[in-house]
Amino acid sequence: QVQLVESGGGLVQAGGSLRLSCAASGRTFSSSPMAWFRQAPGKEREFVAGINYSGGSTYYADSVKGRFTISRDNAKNTVYLQMNSLKPEDTAVYSCAARKPSLFSRAYTERGDYDYWGRGTQVTVSS
Repeated sequence: QVQLVESGGGLVQAGGSLRLSCAASGRTFSSSPMAWFRQAPGKEREFVAGINYSGGSTYYADSVKGRFTISRDNAKNTVYLQMNSLKPEDTAVYSCAARKPSLFSRAYTERGDYDYWGRGTQVTVSS
């Protein structure tokens, strides 16, 4: 069983930055693809960014490409999401997700691709 706990959310003005962290329990973290998703009020949960088991491959939704960066530290069992140039439309609950161990480097962008989920952290961007 894997448990995921997000932190780092908050209120920020448009144009500002936040760094989210997701701490994972379990011994399989270093073999697991990870991702960040978000859900705005009244909308479905959507993919934001993903990273393969080693950190050597990353991929992003078009809406955040060039502004957000996903990274991981396998020694700390933690994945990060650096968010720059934030916009009001980035306001959402951000959740991290883990897939069961996989050494493939394909892009996993669907909710069904992931097996474990954190409870989320609120990000609010004011205009």
